[in-house]
Amino acid sequence: MKINNYISLFFIGALFLGCSGTSKIPDGHLLYVGSDIKIEKGNESKKTRRQIKSALDNIIRPKENKSILGMRPGIFFYNLFDKVEKDKGFKHWVKYRLGEAPVLMSDVDLDYNKKVIQNYVENKGFFNANSKVDSTRKGKKAEVDYAVKLGNQYKIKSVIFPKDSILLSQEINLLKNESLLKIGKPYNLEVIKTERSRIDTKLKERGFYYFNEDYLLVQVDSTVANHEVDLLLKIKNDIPIKAKNQYKINNIFVYPNFNLKKDALSTQFKDTITYDDFTIIDNKTTFKPFVFNKTLLFNKGDLYNRTTHNLSLNRLITLGTFKFVKNEFKVNNSLENQLDTYYYLTPLPKKSIQIEALAKTNSANYSGTELNINWSNRNTFKGAELLKIAAFAGLEVQVSGQNNGFDVYRFGGESSLTWPRFISPFKMSSGSAFVPNTKAALSFEYQLRTKLYSLKTLNSSFGYVWKENERKEHNLNVLNIAYTSSNNVSDLYKSQIAENPSLQKVIDKQLIFGTNYSYTYTNTMLQNKKNNIYFRGSIDLSGNSIGLLLGANDSNKPKTLFGVPFSQYSKLEMEFRHYHKFSGDTKLASRIILGAGLPYGNSIELPYIKQFFIGGTSSIRAFKARSIGPGTFNGNDTTNNSFLPDQSGDLKLELSTELRTKIYKLVKGAVFVDAGNIWMLNKSAEKPGAEFSGQFLNELAVGTGVGLRFDFNFLVLRTDVAFPLRKPYLPKGNRWVIDAINFGDRTWRNENLIFNLAIGYPF
Repeated sequence: MKINNYISLFFIGALFLGCSGTSKIPDGHLLYVGSDIKIEKGNESKKTRRQIKSALDNIIRPKENKSILGMRPGIFFYNLFDKVEKDKGFKHWVKYRLGEAPVLMSDVDLDYNKKVIQNYVENKGFFNANSKVDSTRKGKKAEVDYAVKLGNQYKIKSVIFPKDSILLSQEINLLKNESLLKIGKPYNLEVIKTERSRIDTKLKERGFYYFNEDYLLVQVDSTVANHEVDLLLKIKNDIPIKAKNQYKINNIFVYPNFNLKKDALSTQFKDTITYDDFTIIDNKTTFKPFVFNKTLLFNKGDLYNRTTHNLSLNRLITLGTFKFVKNEFKVNNSLENQLDTYYYLTPLPKKSIQIEALAKTNSANYSGTELNINWSNRNTFKGAELLKIAAFAGLEVQVSGQNNGFDVYRFGGESSLTWPRFISPFKMSSGSAFVPNTKAALSFEYQLRTKLYSLKTLNSSFGYVWKENERKEHNLNVLNIAYTSSNNVSDLYKSQIAENPSLQKVIDKQLIFGTNYSYTYTNTMLQNKKNNIYFRGSIDLSGNSIGLLLGANDSNKPKTLFGVPFSQYSKLEMEFRHYHKFSGDTKLASRIILGAGLPYGNSIELPYIKQFFIGGTSSIRAFKARSIGPGTFNGNDTTNNSFLPDQSGDLKLELSTELRTKIYKLVKGAVFVDAGNIWMLNKSAEKPGAEFSGQFLNELAVGTGVGLRFDFNFLVLRTDVAFPLRKPYLPKGNRWVIDAINFGDRTWRNENLIFNLAIGYPF
């Protein structure tokens, strides 16, 4: 063995020793490397033992240092610098951000952990449980062993609710049919606490404003039978009188221009407006009174209801007009069991300007920057309307790929007006926690693709956005108009049109005159769930009303509007995502996308901007942007690679699954597999093999790869390296290319390895 090899082995061994975490452990101390909990087999099920073991693993403290293949890089980085005098800088970042102090055996309180274990299993009904604790030492490391014998789990024999004649007891007794405490179920302290909270919540819906769950007592009698308990639900004797009373809403006062500093010391307001059940106190008449009638859901005489209380507060907040929202209820001294309601509202500055610089990527593998200037007026017509005027300019480039050198310059602007209510000739209302919005928008964008062409796009829309709750959102554009035209078409692009005539449609004038609707459901905001989902479905209709009026039924002789043939089509798209958490740091994310567009009447095909594309940084990452399909069509055969060919379709199927896990601190890793393709509804002489058929599953592109995600909280920078497993454009029988994978072959790497740099997760 050469001397260099010995030196290498020496340094590798030193690195392993350093990373093991024991090299700098003080004399007389041991490195704590974790615990092992054993649940002795008894009468309980294997599932119960597994659940209890998992729960105990989570509550035992402290947690050992994180290790990777037996190495503890956190301790290694912590020990790189003995002393760090400054609270910032590189050394501080390495020692306290990358590194972590070694957890010593002396930090472990064995008696305390034993009590924690005993308390937990008793709270699960194992009143006769027994636990033991011991520790083992190996070199400079120590591990703790816990042994738990559960014994018999006590079950509920009976549940007794209050039966006396006072109103509070009667209301509680009405709730027993939905009780979480079920006869025959195991005793569980957490379920008892949840039951108290449930009763408290229900009482808050029935006017008991001053009640509290701590006023309920659950007595447990474990002497009634063998391994069974009686539960007696009681109201404590010393609760306040107010907690026993049911309250109704009396006067409702609104202070819409409340100043926390000034008005907290003085409540002298001159101008008072009475509007329906509201008394509005505002010297400046900042808002028109109807705003509060549509936002606040309480009416005089209503029984107090916690849901209505919270909905009203959320609606005030989601108006987007107030900086602070405070609500107070006071007992009316002159009326029995009546509450006066006060809303103290501090407005945001009426006008504001915001300048922001963005880094962005798109599905075509372009990266770039954008500068936005936004001006807002939050109360334009004193009805909490939001007027926004924005301007933007940006540059997008492709570092590598077929469009390298064909930079994109964009600039434009948008103005929009949002009303926090439904503006409609029909009566529409929403009682959710989110105020419904009506929005009108007008925008213009100029896009210059260097060496190719420029596009001008004008958009206008009028529609509604409303949320049923935090999970469900609807977006309906009753009217959506888009007009696109081109100029400055280069000779290069014209020469490409001569070779591939379908490229002409990219620069053709397009007029879309229609309606679109989308529905979104998600519970991804619930972080404690093991499974989360996201669904978005949309339908886009264009030209139907105009087509009927003008009699458009022949795509070969299209009707025009303002001298431009208008598009007529229906388009449906659905996206479903599923997120499964294996642990706090490991997640499996999966996605399926289905899309279909049908041109008819005045159109032979979908407008170019409405067609489907596939491939790229947020699609099938093993293929370049928009380089797959349609069907078995090979775009490489129709282009000189100076820029992307026209590879669009009417149908789309895309599937992805990605295993994400935390590697270290800010760094997360991923392994993924993507599949999918697009197709055309009809045969095309220019794109052989592009049409959809019963063999579509045999025409799916498949790719795989690995990636790193650098999560800086405010920004996620994503890098992926991917390569194809299946190429749909190859002849039948040769489409799977797994056997051809050869990372050592430079030619294979150049032709197949795709590097993606993007911002944010792919889905």
